[in-house]
Amino acid sequence: MASATVPLLDDDDTLAFGEEDDQIATKNKLRHPYVTVFHLVFRFSALFLYVFSTVFIDGFITTFVIIVLLLSMDFWTVKNITGRLMVGLRWWNYVDDEGTSHWVFESRKGDQQNRIHPSEAGIFWTALIGVPVLWLLLFPIALFTFKFKWLLLVCIALALNGANLYGYTKCKLGSSGSSFSSFTSDLFRRQVIQNMSSFVTRTSQPPTTGSPPTNVV
Repeated sequence: MASATVPLLDDDDTLAFGEEDDQIATKNKLRHPYVTVFHLVFRFSALFLYVFSTVFIDGFITTFVIIVLLLSMDFWTVKNITGRLMVGLRWWNYVDDEGTSHWVFESRKGDQQNRIHPSEAGIFWTALIGVPVLWLLLFPIALFTFKFKWLLLVCIALALNGANLYGYTKCKLGSSGSSFSSFTSDLFRRQVIQNMSSFVTRTSQPPTTGSPPTNVV
């Protein structure tokens, strides 16, 4: 009996035998493994050295300089490399000819979003949010133990990490992030104006205590 293989559909786009495993492997494999590793290394290196500085380095000045350098390298790497490759986001600033500073928040649109690996995106956002939270937990420890020189280092770390967190959150939220920012700014501005006006009103009113003068000319 002769047999023939007949396709079920004329335009059959099913994968050939064995190609399913290749596609699964490609899906599970990170697109930028080295970038992901460097993202994690730069994110946690300054934090690790801060916690275990007394074990590896003698002297606060040397520790301070090395941690600031690591924080600066982390800031530059996350802002210019890992954010663009791992999640397709970018934020930057430029000054026009009139000297006005402009902030730009960009994100990939449409089919370009499909190039973002979900595992890489998860690693990026976990490290981007988790590291500032850890630095924030170190803030009261340095404050209440009166280690003000270490507190300065924590403030620098929070400023640099917070800048990247704010920039990429702004890129991710897009217009909704702009509206939320403008809403909170307007609310804060209205509250300040209201407090100032109530303060001026209280100070301009004459005192009500005591009896009125009796010898009126």
